[in-house]
Amino acid sequence: MFFTEASYLGIDPTAGRTPFAYAALDSQLHLAVLGYGSLDEVLAFMAGQSQAVVAVCAPRRPSQGLMGRPQVRDRLSPPPRPGRWMDFRLAEYQLRQHGISCYKTPADEKACPNWMKMGFQLYQRLERMGYHPFPARGHALQFLEAYPHASFCTLLGRAPLPKHTLEGRIQRQLVLHRQKMDIPNPMDLIKDITTQCVLEGEWPLDKLYSPGELDALVAAYTAWQAANHPDQITALGDDAEGLVILPVAELKRRY
Repeated sequence: MFFTEASYLGIDPTAGRTPFAYAALDSQLHLAVLGYGSLDEVLAFMAGQSQAVVAVCAPRRPSQGLMGRPQVRDRLSPPPRPGRWMDFRLAEYQLRQHGISCYKTPADEKACPNWMKMGFQLYQRLERMGYHPFPARGHALQFLEAYPHASFCTLLGRAPLPKHTLEGRIQRQLVLHRQKMDIPNPMDLIKDITTQCVLEGEWPLDKLYSPGELDALVAAYTAWQAANHPDQITALGDDAEGLVILPVAELKRRY
């Protein structure tokens, strides 16, 4: 299928047994696609886009050792203590300075977990398909790095509840619904839970999204925000290692 309208996509390679969760939004934040698929299936969907910004929930490449360079450390405020944070990417150091927990990307690709390796492969395949790193003026196909937990932190104003709990899923879906995304309001789903539903174990939550789907959705929203409101995003890190894009203009001191 070939898509002529602009699409904003989120791809999460950390979504459990099935390698990738992916979501696509149109310019009005209507949900076009939400599902799971293999790398080849996701790439086939990407190949059908004529204009798209894709947010990948994985580091673009292994750490390039920027935090070990004095000229990089000296420009940080406050500068890190001597010998500390040497094996973190710059973006990961900056996220943690705001109280946002995050993974640590090794410098050696062989030491990276499988989901990171799948992310590296995805970026490489996207580049071969004609996608360019955001921001790339004049290019219809672009990609960026998103970090779902950080996106939810910044949109919510605090760290969200654990993603695999029922309340954490409800909270995340409500955050996205309040961003005017055309998805079910999870509060309406809760209203349908009766005593009889609980006793019988038949919870009417078929429209409450899974953690992987929610991560893909917030990544797609981040792509939409970056493309349509570039003054309302924050980029952390460095092009040499990869920029993490967050869907808000300013960060709180601590989350």
